[in-house]
Amino acid sequence: MCGIFGIMWNAQEKSSKLDLEQLKQLTNLITHRGPDDEGFYEDEFVSLCFKRLSIIDIHAGHQPLSYEDGRYWIIFNGEIYNYLELREELIVLGYQFKTNTDTEVILAGYSAWKEKVLNRLRGMFAFVIWDTQTGQLFGARDPFGIKGFYYYEDKEKLIFSSESKVILNALKPEWNYEVSQTSLQQYLSFQYVPEPATIFEGIKKLEPSHYFVKKLNEPMTIKRYWSNHFEVKKQNEEEVYKQIRNALFDSVKLHMRSDVPVGSFLSGGIDSSAIVSIAKEFHPKLKTFSVGFEREGYSEVDVAKETADALGLENISYIITPEEFLNELPKIVWHLDDPLADPAAVPLYFVAREAKKHVTVVLSGEGADELFGGYNIYREPISLKPFNYVPSYFKKIIKQLSIHIPETVKGKNYLLRGCTPLEERYIGNAKVFEEMEKKLVLKDYHSGIHYQDITKPFYQNAIGYPAIDKMQYIDINTWLRGDILLKADKMTMAHSLELRVPFLDKEVFRVASSLEPTLKTREGTTKFALRQAVKGIVPDHVLNRKKLGFPVPIGHWFKDELYDWAVNLIKTSHTDHFFNKQTILKLLEDHRKGERDNSRKLWTIFIFMMFQKVFIENEYEFDKKAALQLQ
Repeated sequence: MCGIFGIMWNAQEKSSKLDLEQLKQLTNLITHRGPDDEGFYEDEFVSLCFKRLSIIDIHAGHQPLSYEDGRYWIIFNGEIYNYLELREELIVLGYQFKTNTDTEVILAGYSAWKEKVLNRLRGMFAFVIWDTQTGQLFGARDPFGIKGFYYYEDKEKLIFSSESKVILNALKPEWNYEVSQTSLQQYLSFQYVPEPATIFEGIKKLEPSHYFVKKLNEPMTIKRYWSNHFEVKKQNEEEVYKQIRNALFDSVKLHMRSDVPVGSFLSGGIDSSAIVSIAKEFHPKLKTFSVGFEREGYSEVDVAKETADALGLENISYIITPEEFLNELPKIVWHLDDPLADPAAVPLYFVAREAKKHVTVVLSGEGADELFGGYNIYREPISLKPFNYVPSYFKKIIKQLSIHIPETVKGKNYLLRGCTPLEERYIGNAKVFEEMEKKLVLKDYHSGIHYQDITKPFYQNAIGYPAIDKMQYIDINTWLRGDILLKADKMTMAHSLELRVPFLDKEVFRVASSLEPTLKTREGTTKFALRQAVKGIVPDHVLNRKKLGFPVPIGHWFKDELYDWAVNLIKTSHTDHFFNKQTILKLLEDHRKGERDNSRKLWTIFIFMMFQKVFIENEYEFDKKAALQLQ
């Protein structure tokens, strides 16, 4: 696991290159991603920089790595879990290897199959390969977006990195940090900035399942190499459960390939419990890690310990206080790069910190909800089924009447949802501000920017899907990569800890994407097929337990422990040109009085305000060496 950074200069601009000392300063910004080793490659047109966390073949994994007598050079962030099998296949084809690394396998595979190598890889990755012979840069990102890839391109150069903070500093001092109005408005809806955009104008993300080609003096071209479509099949249920079990056992086994200690996160739910239960078969002394808060209802530590005890495994837990929550928040925002208003990022940061004291690699259950239908919102099509029999014109009348019903009246939201097409009401697992609400909060609201701009193309791709499949497809292409995987990568890498997610494997997806809707939501529960598949493997007490995840008591804290902090943040943040602060203060007061739960709306705004303090106002300096900026 690593941090990568590089620049490709167009031929006429090669005299503008940064020197090695400048490159090293910039690469230091991602030392947390790879504290064990570093490497640099430079030639007339390209600079490749690398920070490494040693996982496999710790003595021979130095990068940048070359192949074919220096024709190809690669910097690679990630893990390829089927690299041993691919290596054997390439040896039969006549390719030779000097190391036992997955990095060299990618290079040999690219030499043999060019971009088609991407469809052979099982794993998580973001990498670039420089072909010195053709003057072409090739880069790619894994199918689900487990690893990030940021870039900036202008007429002079292409800059790319694992984290956008490196690009921000590489562009100093001539570049202004301009927040994108489009990204800000979308952030207020989604609680993250939907890809390929970032919060800053000009800096983008390479989307999952895509690769790019950049030739000298030509703009980069981007293409998709894999599609995550659903293909529902009528199947024997017992056979389906067997397929799920086999796919999960195979994926977990591959994900445990490592030369360093491997542990696992463990909550009280079925996802992490399934991973831990299977992983124990391959590593009987697996360590597990859990986190929680002192407030009742906001901790799964007890259930996690019960699960670990039932499996005969050690469980290491940590309780977070409001004080340290606040103390670490600026650093958490710094590591996230873009504002991300998912409160679960905070406990994930702390559980990763604890795990790093014991292991270098952890397994986790991200992706199970999106693939197998685990969110409670996925049951909504069942509860709204009566509206399928209501004529469209009558739905419009009911919807218009419902808008004028007071918020406190029970049933208002049910009527609104039932009379609103799925394509208009569902934008993903999180929906924070409606468009009308953003008009009140923002000083410069643009009516031409709408959250459906993000979801509409995906709904078009999902025409003909059952409703729950449409919802899953939206989440896989927005929420999963924009929120779940972003915070998973950034919060673990903040502590130089590698996270592996066995559910997000192409073979597991192949099985999950064929499931009928009734195998996802049935008998008042979610992830029905997954629960059936792991019955007898996972301890009984977690099989039908409701999802809790990593809940954070911000709703309580904004009324008590964090109220003064919240007021101070609103008043002192230099965001008056973005927000109507009196509106935000009213949201806080209404929340404090219990008139309305505004906790998620407030948290979304507060995270942006913290982002402003960290990245724009430079109010914090966490690590002087790592945060060294070019003058």
